[in-house]
Amino acid sequence: MTRLSKNAVTVLERRYLARNEASELIETPEGMFRRVADAIAAGDKKYDPGADTAALADKFYEIMTELLFMPNSPTLMNAGKPLGQLSACFVLPVADSMPEIFEAVKNAALIHKSGGGTGFSFSRLRASGATVRSTGGVASGPISFMKVFNAATEAVKQGGTRRGANMGILRVDHPDIVDFIQCKKDTSEITNFNISVGLTEKFMEAVERNEEYDLIDPRDKSVVARKNAREVFDLIVDMAWNNGEPGIVFLDRMNRDNVVREVAGEIESTNPCGEQPLLPYESCNLGSLNLARMLREKDGKYEIDYDLLGETVDTAIHFLDNVIEVNKYPLPQIEEMTLATRKIGLGVMGFADMLYRLGIPYNSEEGIQVANDVMGFINERAHAASIALAEKRGAFPLYEKSTLAAGGKPYRNATCTTIAPTGTISIICGASSGVEPLFALSFVRNVMDDDELPQVDPYFAEVAKREGFYSDALMRRIAKEGTLAHIDEVPEHVKRVFVTAHDISPKYHIRMQSAFQRHTDNAVSKTVNFRNEATREEVAEVFTLAYKLGCKGVTIYRDGSRSGQVLYVGDKKKDGAEAAPVVRAVTPRPRPEITRGITEKVVIGCGNLYVTVNYDDEGICEVFANLGRAGGCPSQSEAASRLISTALRSGMDVNAVIEQLKGIRCLSTVRQRATNPNIKVLSCPDAIGKVLEKVAKIKAQEDAERMHSAVIPPIEKEPLTDGCEVMDGAPAEVGAPCPECGAQLEHEGGCVICRACGYSKCG
Repeated sequence: MTRLSKNAVTVLERRYLARNEASELIETPEGMFRRVADAIAAGDKKYDPGADTAALADKFYEIMTELLFMPNSPTLMNAGKPLGQLSACFVLPVADSMPEIFEAVKNAALIHKSGGGTGFSFSRLRASGATVRSTGGVASGPISFMKVFNAATEAVKQGGTRRGANMGILRVDHPDIVDFIQCKKDTSEITNFNISVGLTEKFMEAVERNEEYDLIDPRDKSVVARKNAREVFDLIVDMAWNNGEPGIVFLDRMNRDNVVREVAGEIESTNPCGEQPLLPYESCNLGSLNLARMLREKDGKYEIDYDLLGETVDTAIHFLDNVIEVNKYPLPQIEEMTLATRKIGLGVMGFADMLYRLGIPYNSEEGIQVANDVMGFINERAHAASIALAEKRGAFPLYEKSTLAAGGKPYRNATCTTIAPTGTISIICGASSGVEPLFALSFVRNVMDDDELPQVDPYFAEVAKREGFYSDALMRRIAKEGTLAHIDEVPEHVKRVFVTAHDISPKYHIRMQSAFQRHTDNAVSKTVNFRNEATREEVAEVFTLAYKLGCKGVTIYRDGSRSGQVLYVGDKKKDGAEAAPVVRAVTPRPRPEITRGITEKVVIGCGNLYVTVNYDDEGICEVFANLGRAGGCPSQSEAASRLISTALRSGMDVNAVIEQLKGIRCLSTVRQRATNPNIKVLSCPDAIGKVLEKVAKIKAQEDAERMHSAVIPPIEKEPLTDGCEVMDGAPAEVGAPCPECGAQLEHEGGCVICRACGYSKCG
């Protein structure tokens, strides 16, 4: 087994390795890979009862432990366990009636509980203000129901390992499209959704000609109004420039490649990160090849090892097809649709690492050519592997009615390739994410005694040492600059190759996405990074270029565009603008002289815990937790209370504190909970979190009533100094410190991820 990095082990221990009922680790990384390999290999028994599944399991184990291939997170987490739900992506239909809407809410909750993410099109819902014949009232519209789905997602914790994530799509010709485009203008709203506008070819043609286009009533398909297409397009651009949302997806293109459109209908939505277009009730399981491992050294230079790459593709396609066999589906409709099309999505990670080792810049014609060559090879080999499986196992059931039937060669899978954001699995593999460039070559992490430890890309560090310019001081400076562009100590030929996200022009981001899309059955998850000073015109240019170059969707992010961001890449903005904000020490406000609050008795494993939460007009300001009798761990409860109180009076959002506390487990409480119905919490911290949550709701209600009555004017809060401000909701914006480990967050496919510990949040 290839040695795992410290970060990889951390991520595995926090999120993947099996635990017992007392939350104690009972599995090693090797054990996890063996569990997964054995469970997936068992799928061969369905087609050959005498199959040597032990040998196949060894093969699957090898490609995972050698970090050549990694399946999506639910497969790693759940294969070989009772839950057994192995798919990452689902799309659910949302029809235009109350029973069907809330059926979708229920189904989404079941999927989130099992570890999956969901995509929805709200385009079938009637517009706000439309008549509801059954009641004589008026419809509230898609956005109001999105908030219902959002609240349901908030209430469901995905087994403590994955947070709920959704994609919300609305067609550009829906009457409520303008409100939808702006529904996340306030980033504290609809926080569990990424949103994208579903664009049509007709709309884009109207944009080019500066013409009006039709808004269509989803109930009877009648034209209810007309709007200027360019004005709507400019609004999409403005909002994306403002905070990265909405993204755009090209619906007609997705359906052009919908191989079962005639029998299964149109694709309406995608999974949360946009790379997997799916029919209603379809699911897809994904996996990624580690391109950084598909190289060999020859005469002191790296070259692509196509033999190893091809063999790994063959094994990976076999693996992913077996996942469909052993999967335990959360809904019967999903099982039916998934088995009918058998879609799989093999993608890549480590592409930026591969280019570094090949000595080829990401933003170059050679880089684009490598993308074409490598993904072209993978796609062709994946299709050949699917055809070979079909010869042994049969084609997917809807094959004869699909567009693939015209080719004459039966396919086992309706789709084979997808470029997903690889998130935590790329941390496990020690690889760059998906087809993204590196966000930074070096960053500084604060450790004990205010020391600063530079974290450097391993291959860059190797090159720097070989060429004689490595030093800790220089690595700190590179972390501060965020780019090699102005570092004189680094040779020009090294600067040319080791480019990072902000060294690459938005046009090259899109050209690279387009190169991969040409050889991908489904879609490509890729973020186009903009510097803070980028203009709306530049964003519009990228959206237009994506349309012209055949992309199926686009996500952009302009550095520093979300109000919660407190860190930027580098030290200063360009063009003489003010210095970028950095995190500074924050002094807690004094404890107020008068507070109000509640005390609640909570039964725990050690007896009764009395939790007091107090607040004033500015917010929750203190927490006390006292045990009602001897025993337990009163010193830890007091320490936790003091730290929580200090954090809240320092301006930390209470929801972020609650998120960290809820779900923590204590052996004593968990054991007694099984026999004592009065114990409804998992630990002291879990109890404190739940009481905090209750008081936060009371405080919010009081604020709402006060604002409504206007008896007491709203309190104006001063922002914290030096650009650091209170975040809306959980602190999960790009560039902000990770709420779990403090490292810098990065943007990936509409979500944020910490590459140090694996924390992620979409929406």
